[in-house]
Amino acid sequence: RDPLFLACVAAYFINRWAIKPHVAGGFLHDHFNDLICIPFWVTPLVWLARKLKLRTHDRRPEGIELLLPLVIWSFIFEVWLPQTTTFRDHSIADPDDIFWYVCGALLATLFWDRWYRAAAITSPTETVAQS
Repeated sequence: RDPLFLACVAAYFINRWAIKPHVAGGFLHDHFNDLICIPFWVTPLVWLARKLKLRTHDRRPEGIELLLPLVIWSFIFEVWLPQTTTFRDHSIADPDDIFWYVCGALLATLFWDRWYRAAAITSPTETVAQS
């Protein structure tokens, strides 16, 4: 139900099927998916952590929950995969992608800070799992 996640899902499909086929190169073609990567994937990861009882609250994703995927995905997709035999032809090491991952994480943090602050104001009781 996270609005940023839902917006990223919608934006991904609109970009994939409505924009990319008609645009050659540029930001929407080359870096848009990198920008929405962290807000897109962190939401299901924190949901899964909550279901597995590794996360005891439903508050905004914490810094470490953003930093770990950012570092891991940057390494996997921009360092390791481009060097493997299997993915060498399908993956390109691009430091600009890491820049856009970071921008997406920062924008997501700003959004979630405002969203969860507003939600706390409208709903003063906070959902916290019993230990």
